[in-house]
Amino acid sequence: MFQFHREIIVCGEDALSKTIAEELRGAGARIIKVNTAAELLAAGVHRARAVVCAGPNDAMNLEIALLARQYSPTVRVVARLANDVLREAVGAVNGPGAVLDVADLATPSIVEAVLSRNTHQFDTAGIEFVVWGSEAPHDGTLRDIHADLAPVAVVHGKNSPAPGEVVPCPGRDQRVYRGDWTSMIGVRDELEARGINLPPATVTRSRQSRIRRVIDATRAMRDDVNPMLYPALAFALLLTLGATVVVHYGYRSPRMSWIDALYFASETITTVGYGDFSFGQQSTSLRLFAVGLMFGGVIVTAILVAFLADLLLSRRFVQLAGLRRARHMRGHVVVVGLGSVGIRVVSDLTAAGYDVLVIEQDENNRFLSTAAELDVPVIFGDSTMRQTLEAAHVERARGVAVVTNDDMENIETGIVLLEILGSDTKVPIVMRVQGRALGAAINQRFGFQNVRSIVDLAAPWFIGAAMGLNVLGTFWVGQRSFMVGGMLVAAGSELDGLRMLDLSTQTRVIAIIRPEGPIRLRPRRDALLKAGDTVYLIGPYRELIATLRKGQPPPATAMNGERAATLAAARSHRPDVRPPKWAPDVDG
Repeated sequence: MFQFHREIIVCGEDALSKTIAEELRGAGARIIKVNTAAELLAAGVHRARAVVCAGPNDAMNLEIALLARQYSPTVRVVARLANDVLREAVGAVNGPGAVLDVADLATPSIVEAVLSRNTHQFDTAGIEFVVWGSEAPHDGTLRDIHADLAPVAVVHGKNSPAPGEVVPCPGRDQRVYRGDWTSMIGVRDELEARGINLPPATVTRSRQSRIRRVIDATRAMRDDVNPMLYPALAFALLLTLGATVVVHYGYRSPRMSWIDALYFASETITTVGYGDFSFGQQSTSLRLFAVGLMFGGVIVTAILVAFLADLLLSRRFVQLAGLRRARHMRGHVVVVGLGSVGIRVVSDLTAAGYDVLVIEQDENNRFLSTAAELDVPVIFGDSTMRQTLEAAHVERARGVAVVTNDDMENIETGIVLLEILGSDTKVPIVMRVQGRALGAAINQRFGFQNVRSIVDLAAPWFIGAAMGLNVLGTFWVGQRSFMVGGMLVAAGSELDGLRMLDLSTQTRVIAIIRPEGPIRLRPRRDALLKAGDTVYLIGPYRELIATLRKGQPPPATAMNGERAATLAAARSHRPDVRPPKWAPDVDG
């Protein structure tokens, strides 16, 4: 097995860090685990190939990343930072490596799933590729159905002998059955020329007008009123009118008009007099009436002020504003959980023009202000409670993304959603979990078709950055995670001089860029890879990483001066891909 010639230092004890360490170890790397920045020197950071700090603690990751760069200007530093400000600042001075945010890496796949998109788009070497999925219209081979589009995966349906089986990167002669899900890759221009409609970048969002928002807010305020406010208002009105009548007929020297009587009664009730009228020279009975009126006015005013303050300051007003807007929403996306992943899902969906409604349990959530700026209504409540989900009108939703930080809460919410919508619902339910094993178990046990493992979505980026590979994107087909990546074939590597036919059967080369000539799309199976080629591949991420690893240079101790010079020359001839020219090289 190909062996790395330098160690990789990994810090972190969560599922992501452990997966990164296991995958790198499986790829032949020698892994050194550290828990603190103080252990870096003892771990040999000065001779390490890379330092990966992927734990959930930003402060720890930042300290290790900065010290690793201080100790070694050439080591690859791959750091996980969720804080946007820190990530940009560290990325600007990081040097070799990458500064990554798990939420940013996971969000695109979640958004695609909740919108039921059958396309995944990415740019490679200046060319816009599209992974496009559809159901097979009839039995036959992929070549019969999709002509020269390159297959990415087939998910067998109920009409096939093996329902649910995922076949990664099959040949064009792979037999499929009606209803099987076929995922193909091609250039955007090719797909559009074949009449395949690709989704627009944005849609028209049914953003509410200012008048509508004011009306909804007023209705929400009405619903949030304390029931005792109405009797208190009625009593205040009766007290004012009754006092006006008494003052009009009972006040002497001078006689009062109805307006003067109303004015005098109001200032007595609200205790803001007396400057113009008084009861000092009136009859005893009228003065005693004034005493009772003043006490009654103080009590009524205090009650009204208390009720109005409760209404205006209550958090329930915000809650009911979200409930009111939810009643009028259709075709919206419900996002459960306003954490680091949830707010990015909300931001991406609103930026694309979709209506979004959030369910959040924490009324002090730090992302609430961001949701307000995006004009996204929020319903506060427990997402595992049926009434909370029904208040969001999930039955009318376009999709539901369950992305809280608690796996158990996500699973329970998903089960309640199935009880509301039914097991045969057409509303996609996308569920976030941490580990791959839990995601697979949920899919098998409960039948959820859109379980997204954060580890599966993020790990390839960290592994690729640690190995010096160019990860372009991750996406899902069925319940398998796929990756698109690129690399420079090094002289003396396992891929140097290898025929395409001898590559892993579970990966597919989609483009080859050579220092000379046009970009070769869908190269033939008998094509040879050469040192200096920039190769772009697609496939399940484990198999793809194993293939990409083979394109790296052999250990320095195994290279003589001539091979080292060849490698240096190959690196110096990395092709310029602007603007590209490409020519399809159809695999027969």
